[in-house]
Amino acid sequence: MVLATWWGWGDAASIALAVVLAFFFGYSLTLIPLLRAGTALAAAIGIALVADTLSIATMELVDNAILIVWPGALDAGLAEFLFWGSLAIALAVAWGPTFLVNRALITRGKGHARAHAAHGRAH
Repeated sequence: MVLATWWGWGDAASIALAVVLAFFFGYSLTLIPLLRAGTALAAAIGIALVADTLSIATMELVDNAILIVWPGALDAGLAEFLFWGSLAIALAVAWGPTFLVNRALITRGKGHARAHAAHGRAH
């Protein structure tokens, strides 16, 4: 959101960039430790997709939905409190459902439970 706002992009482009970057960095943060632990690239990609897709999608859906319905949030500039305040609150609120999704996945041996199981052993 910061980059798109700085560049003067519209709402749809701003949200699209935020979602693309969230998935890129989310997957990267899972892939890097797996690769460092000796996991084969194809296996690491599979683990990252399983571990992070639902979690990132939940976070982005809730976060962006809040920003869309918050009056003026997407139109606020970088120097405005509304920009930073709405962004912080949207992220904080989105954390709750995302935590519950991750907890449910881990409880069932899915999601990051797979990533944790893969650490320290080569595939």
